[in-house]
Amino acid sequence: MESQLFTLGIEEEFQIVDPTTRDLKSHIEEILEEGKIILRENIKPEMHQSVVEVGTEICANVQDARREVKKLRKTLDQLARNKGLRIAAAGTHPFARWDAQKITDHERYREIVEDMQQVARANLIFGLHVHVGMPDRETAIQVMNTARYFLPHIFALSTNSPFWMGSNTGFKSYRIKIFERFPRTGIPDTFESLSDYEEYIKLLIKTNCIDNPKRVWWDIRLHPFFDTLEWRVCDIPMRVDETIALAALMQAVTAKLYKLFKKNLGFRIYKTRLLNENRWRAARYGVQGKLIDFGKQSEVPFSSLVDELLEFVDDEIDELGSRKEVEYVKEILKMGTGADRQLAVWNETKDLKAVVDLIVKETSMDLE
Repeated sequence: MESQLFTLGIEEEFQIVDPTTRDLKSHIEEILEEGKIILRENIKPEMHQSVVEVGTEICANVQDARREVKKLRKTLDQLARNKGLRIAAAGTHPFARWDAQKITDHERYREIVEDMQQVARANLIFGLHVHVGMPDRETAIQVMNTARYFLPHIFALSTNSPFWMGSNTGFKSYRIKIFERFPRTGIPDTFESLSDYEEYIKLLIKTNCIDNPKRVWWDIRLHPFFDTLEWRVCDIPMRVDETIALAALMQAVTAKLYKLFKKNLGFRIYKTRLLNENRWRAARYGVQGKLIDFGKQSEVPFSSLVDELLEFVDDEIDELGSRKEVEYVKEILKMGTGADRQLAVWNETKDLKAVVDLIVKETSMDLE
C-alpha cells in the first residue's frame, strides 16, 4: 500500500518552567541527566538551556505517532516534576526575557551565536516539526514545490504565541516573526529538480554561507539526511490532540500531492510572494481571519478554506487511517487555537502567570 510510504516523525520543543515564578528556568542539564537514561536519543537540548526537545521514533501511522507523542510528553513531564519544574507547550513564553537565558555549551550553538549574534540569542521560540516519509528525494522536491501552498493554512491552525516578553503582540503567532530574523527561513522558492536544489546547497557551502544543509531553516524542507519532507512552520500546540491533528493533516496533504504528481496531475504552483500574503495573515489573525484564494482572487474566511482542505484530502485519510485525527481540525476551529485560549485567559485575568498556568495544564492533558 502506498500509504506505508508516508511514515511520521514528530519533534516538539518545550519550555522548562519554574512552577513558583512561572518564568523559564535554564535547567536542561538537570532534566537531561535522567532523561538520557530513559529516552536516550529521543531527548536533546536546544540552543537555550530553558528549552528541551523530544522526538518520536519513525511511526508507521498516526496512531503510532499518538502513542509516541503521549509517551514522550508524559515521561518529560515526570522528569521535570522530579526536579521541581514543569514543561509548557507554547510558541513563546508569555513574559520571559531572552537575555536572561543561558546558552547551551555546545560547539554548534556557539558557532551559531558567533555567526548571528543577538538574532540567535533572542531566538527563544518553540516549534513543532513533522517529518513525512518520501520514496525518493527527487519526488520529495516536486511535492515540496506544491505543498508550499498549504503552509499558511496548516500554520494558522497551530498559532500559539501571542505574547512576547510581557507584551500582547497583536499576533496569533509572534514566534514566526522572531524566527524570520534568521537567514534562509520562511517559504522556500521552487526547485526544478533535485539537482537544482543540490546545486543551491553546494553554492551556499562553497561560499561559506552554511557549513551543512541543516542551516537551511525553511517552513518546509527536504531533510538534509533523511528521505523525509520536514514541515517546520508550526508553533508547538498546547495539546497532544492538536499536535496529532496537524501531523495527520500534513501527512494527508503530502500523500495527496504525491499521488497527483505520480498521475501527472500537477497541483498549481504559486509564487512565494503570493503565498507570503497568506503567511502574514495566518501569523496575525490565526483561524479568526481570512486568507486569499488565489484561484478566485478573493478573500475567504479561514473556516471555508479548512472545509476545502479537508475535502481535498478526504480520499487519502481513510487509506492512511487518520480520519478521526484529521477531523479534530474542526475542534480546533470551535475552541480556537492555543493563541485564542491564551488570549481568553489574559482578557479575563490580565495576569500572564495565569496564562502560563493554562499552558502548563493543557500541555499535560490526556496523557494517560
